[in-house]
Amino acid sequence: MATWTRTLTRPDGQSFRFDPGSFAMELLVSGGPGELRVFEALHRPDDLAAWLVDSRLAATAPFTAADVRVTEAELVAVKRLRDAFWGVARAMVRGADLPAEGLEVLNAATAETPRPVVDPRTRALTWARPITGTQVLGAAARDAVELVAHGGVRACSAADCGLLFVDASRAGNRRWCSMERCGNRHKVRAHRARHETEPAAAQ
Repeated sequence: MATWTRTLTRPDGQSFRFDPGSFAMELLVSGGPGELRVFEALHRPDDLAAWLVDSRLAATAPFTAADVRVTEAELVAVKRLRDAFWGVARAMVRGADLPAEGLEVLNAATAETPRPVVDPRTRALTWARPITGTQVLGAAARDAVELVAHGGVRACSAADCGLLFVDASRAGNRRWCSMERCGNRHKVRAHRARHETEPAAAQ
């Protein structure tokens, strides 16, 4: 899985880079159910088109928002898949039974995906246009079911962070959503803790 960093901005204005590890995991950061609604980025079909231009799909072969065609119904389906995958992914992290309804949503959406083609002029890899909302749904669903089957979904080690990711590091020891955010906060807290205990140990 190639590294593809997306910049996230928290409600408090803090921005940081985050590599979710896969396309389906990347879709999770566009919003979600319940308390995750505050992060919702996909309000209209055009929002999904714009979001895709900065996604792993565009990293494989570039395209513009004008190359994407999304209907209202397709947007609803993509968000339903995303919300279902949140439930499945969280259960995976906890080691709990996977929600059957969520798995049904994932399994039912895998039929159609974007079609890779070769540009006859440049011989470069591109996508057959237009890229439809149903194809985006299928790409995310196929990625999600592969993750469910093979595992590897992890949660950030910070107790106050809910981000999930696939550990694609060579060492397989990734702990944080981002070293810029939770990893750095952990280092700062550990540094302060060491300095607070040093005077007491010296007495």
